[in-house]
Amino acid sequence: MTAAPEAARLEREVVWTPPSDWRTTTRIGAFARDAEAATGRHFDDYASLWRWSVERPSEFWGRVWSHFGVASPTPVGDVLAEARMPGARWFAGAGVNYARHLLEDADPERRHDHLVALRGHSQTRGPVTLTFAELRAQVARVRAGLERLGVGPGDRVAAVLPNIPETVVAYLATASLGAVWASCAPEFGVQSVVDRLAQIEPAVLLAVSGYVYGEKPVDKRDDLARIVAQLPGLRHVVHVPYGAFDALPQVAVEALGWSELTEAQGSVEPAYADVAFDHPLCILFSSGTTGLPKAIVHGHGGILLEHLKNHALSWDLGPGDRMLWFSTTAWMMWNALVSCLLVRAGAVLLDGNPLHPDADLQWRLAAEDEVTHLGVSPGFIMAARAAGAEPARRHDLSRVRQIGAAGSPLPAEGYRWIAEQLPGVLLNVGSGGTDLCSGIVQGSPLQPVVAGEISGSCLGVDACAYDDEGREVVGGLGELVIRQPLPSMPVGFWGDTDGSRYRAAYFEEFDGVWRHGDWVRFSESGTCVVAGRSDATLNRGGVRLGTAEFYRVVEELPEVLDSLVVHLEDAAGGMGELLMFVVPAAGAAVDDALRRRIVAEIRGALSPRHVPAEVVAVSAIPRNRTGKKLELPVKRLLQGRALTEVVSSGSLADETALDDFVALAASRAATVTS
Repeated sequence: MTAAPEAARLEREVVWTPPSDWRTTTRIGAFARDAEAATGRHFDDYASLWRWSVERPSEFWGRVWSHFGVASPTPVGDVLAEARMPGARWFAGAGVNYARHLLEDADPERRHDHLVALRGHSQTRGPVTLTFAELRAQVARVRAGLERLGVGPGDRVAAVLPNIPETVVAYLATASLGAVWASCAPEFGVQSVVDRLAQIEPAVLLAVSGYVYGEKPVDKRDDLARIVAQLPGLRHVVHVPYGAFDALPQVAVEALGWSELTEAQGSVEPAYADVAFDHPLCILFSSGTTGLPKAIVHGHGGILLEHLKNHALSWDLGPGDRMLWFSTTAWMMWNALVSCLLVRAGAVLLDGNPLHPDADLQWRLAAEDEVTHLGVSPGFIMAARAAGAEPARRHDLSRVRQIGAAGSPLPAEGYRWIAEQLPGVLLNVGSGGTDLCSGIVQGSPLQPVVAGEISGSCLGVDACAYDDEGREVVGGLGELVIRQPLPSMPVGFWGDTDGSRYRAAYFEEFDGVWRHGDWVRFSESGTCVVAGRSDATLNRGGVRLGTAEFYRVVEELPEVLDSLVVHLEDAAGGMGELLMFVVPAAGAAVDDALRRRIVAEIRGALSPRHVPAEVVAVSAIPRNRTGKKLELPVKRLLQGRALTEVVSSGSLADETALDDFVALAASRAATVTS
């Protein structure tokens, strides 16, 4: 079993240390005390707590259920009736509802109705605030409205909505009925939305007809009409008025406004359908950079338990806390943000350009809304550092206890910058994904933070690195795998009736073991570094390196704003061709001097075998809408594949970011044929 994280890190730079009074001041401490009383064990540190969580998964997840007061109106059988992967069976016989636990307090003597549940900020309209009491009332009314439209358990309700309170209300109303939710961001193109939603055939679609991004109005009426025309089985469209975009759109099915959906005769009481633990709650879609996006089905019980554990024990969220994490409704971080409400923390929603009117926006909102937990991208941290930002000097960030970072690796310099700017604040860097709708590795208030490293495996997650033969690797790079089932592993893929696509996605490489698709290095102490996607690793003469290792070296140069590396293998078995693409910083140029410096830095920091054959200047690095660099599509383009074959329309954050690579691929192809 993988070595668990320990407090001692003798050879690394520790930038944050857990408080000595963690037992009484943190929520993970309260959970540890509860687990000790229930099991007779003693937990001195994170290492002992983690070992118990993966060696005794039934005991651990049963304690999560009890500690957070999850209730079932029906008798609950074994916590883990079948431990196989895939096909694990959790809490057989239980009846649960995600929305009930998010909206209703288990203890009537300790209600949180007055606390702010949602605070919505937008560039399309003014701010909106909902308390828990107001949110519950709105959910009840929308639930009744959906029932009037004929929505029931198992029906799909889809949305093309921004990150606003109405979207949260509709999600929870759908969940309360036992219907199934799926959402796309309104900035998606028509084909991107249809590629996702046509797979699941929603009965109802909620949408806006436009929005403002920064200062630019974006009219989506024509797109919405085209989307509706291509969704089989769609019966109703509900239009959510948004700022100036308040007119009912002209579409091919019955359309009604949000006010019509929410109108009711007299008072409407909240109600919740108790469903099986694995009853579908929501469908999340993979990025769709190649082929149709996978429609990943998550269950009520799995998301409920995983997010209770994650939000309280890793993020230390509880009543009165507030989290701001910029996300669109198409990213699993939106679902995670909504789940703050499970532990009675408030969610601060931000829609629009997160850098408008300036890059200071998120720090400013964190101060104004007294945010205790701020989630940002590693790119945002590094850009703030490069710009010389001093957020704590400009704003009152005294309430902030934790900074979260996810989406891509964060260099060690980013850790040091946060420690300097926000001393005493826990930087919690994590990695997980849509597939689990949570983290696999991250930190907590009980783990030290080491510059450049993720603190360790999450509680309950038996993660480690495997070599090609399925043997555990410590100290070297390997495939990120999970060896024990987790409640939030997907119920399956929509439409995959025999489970073959699901098995092929995660369990084909190692029998009975989840292969996540990341390339990772675990240390002896349990910390880890994610080196990129395993299908984009660079094998040169038997030495494999992850792409993130290149970016840590190259992007620390002040002349480099962004970069991407690909390896074009030699079919004859030679070394192949390594190409480094660079976006120069303002005022810099990718000239011979910079090329020589980049080569020297890579040779010295990484390996002489990984010196690029070319360093090519480009205007932008292609990323998907969650910020991940698209190494594999670029590689396939340069290998001669057509653009339509390597990337799905609308999956890019910047539709023009591949233009330079398409031109280069055409030039290389012309050179070969001539």
